[in-house]
Amino acid sequence: MSERIVNIPHGEYEILALILDEIDLSRLKARMCDDKTSRDRFDKAANGVAVLIENMMGRRTHRLPKSHIDYKEKEA
Repeated sequence: MSERIVNIPHGEYEILALILDEIDLSRLKARMCDDKTSRDRFDKAANGVAVLIENMMGRRTHRLPKSHIDYKEKEA
């Protein structure tokens, strides 16, 4: 992404995208999980957080620059 930030929601969107794309949870998972049950809980928690972040990103797509690949017009 080499596009200049055009508004706060645009910056928020890019920050959220970076969090989803680049934060590796494997060290945290290794520290917190020692059996199948704890791994399942961690995976469900991580998926839940990913859904929250994706929802936050979805609420910002209409505020992205029109040239942005993820731009979508606001639904009425």
